[in-house]
Amino acid sequence: MSNLRVRIGALGLALMAGLTAPGTATAGTTPTATVEEQRLDKAAPQEILRRSGFDSVAPEFARALTSSHSYAQAERVVVRQGSRLWQRAVDRAQGRGPAGGDLSRDDDRPLYWARLAMTREVRQREPEFGLSDTQRARLLDELEQNSRGQTSIRYPQRAHTPHGKGVKRILVTGFDPFTLDRDIRISNPSGATALALDGTTIETSDGPARIETTVFPVRWQDFAEGTVERTLRPHLPRVDLFTTVSQGRVGRFDVERTNGAWRGGFPDNENISRTETVPVADPASEPQWTTTTLPYKEIVTASTGRFPVYDNTSVTEIPAGGTDPVVRPDGPTPGSTARAGGGGNYLSNEIAYRATLLRDRLGLHDSLPGGHVHTPVLEFGAGNTDPATGAVTDPEFVRNRLDIIAQVRAILTVAADATGQEAAAAS
Repeated sequence: MSNLRVRIGALGLALMAGLTAPGTATAGTTPTATVEEQRLDKAAPQEILRRSGFDSVAPEFARALTSSHSYAQAERVVVRQGSRLWQRAVDRAQGRGPAGGDLSRDDDRPLYWARLAMTREVRQREPEFGLSDTQRARLLDELEQNSRGQTSIRYPQRAHTPHGKGVKRILVTGFDPFTLDRDIRISNPSGATALALDGTTIETSDGPARIETTVFPVRWQDFAEGTVERTLRPHLPRVDLFTTVSQGRVGRFDVERTNGAWRGGFPDNENISRTETVPVADPASEPQWTTTTLPYKEIVTASTGRFPVYDNTSVTEIPAGGTDPVVRPDGPTPGSTARAGGGGNYLSNEIAYRATLLRDRLGLHDSLPGGHVHTPVLEFGAGNTDPATGAVTDPEFVRNRLDIIAQVRAILTVAADATGQEAAAAS
């Protein structure tokens, strides 16, 4: 997801200021559907929902909301149904329960479009008990969190295995589909990976490791309002490894060495642009650059799958005392100002920057391996590349997504092995 080398990206709309307590139940204004929600009624989203069985999600949700006779009841419905949507998507991706249609189980798009159908229900509903603007925003916020797996990140207790090794904890994030006005059929392999790996265990040379995942929106405003920090802060001190994941370049994986504190302005899923320094808490102490602590040398040299994996050290900077951006293939120079990290200056770079900055502000730089992995662009098969005439899926498209998911799992295994060996050597 680059922007200066603009490949693709991912992330940010509003958590809708729902962090405050619900206000009084005086009627507020009824918002119109968002840009994302307005895409729902096009043919491809409707086909994806129908062919996955997720076309039943919004009608069931609407009926449950209609039976609510107070804000408190509506809130319980939102939390319950949002969590149920996430679990249903995870179960489908991991082969549990009926597929619900002929769309392949590894597909992340049913979750995305079903969530939007639910948020549109909340946004446009006018219940008899009345909703203030603050209450509606709160419901939307809770729906977002619960349907993205952000509230269900739970690891088992540090019980020991028969070999005396504790179960490691790995945290992985993915993204929604994006660039939907270019091709509304698009899927995001990072989101598909999150669904495929959530709650699973991988075997490493140091014992088992449990993976928990979550998915973030492709909206600038959500990031400005702290969705990344809010979600990750409780877990980073307790995990053994984390990686944010997004879609990047064609035909390759990249482990991004350096992340930059700059938003390059590429439009998000709401068609909103932001060109500015990444807005974070305590901007006075905000660094221009953060770095990966993933074991990138071991990752790029391991055999993890059919796509090559690169240690990407390139950045774009304004050198100290300069005025014009310069591409540096070997990372930033002292005193420079960021204009793009290795992963560009879209939301993939920003989630990497925010997650690694949070790691550092929590005092975990030297003890917690973490960073960003860019997957290959998920491509449709030959003869199915025209968005105007193409099908929503094809065998090569599915094969590419499955191969990317499998390779991310292998990369995580290599990273966990490497960090286990480093810990053993240090002890």
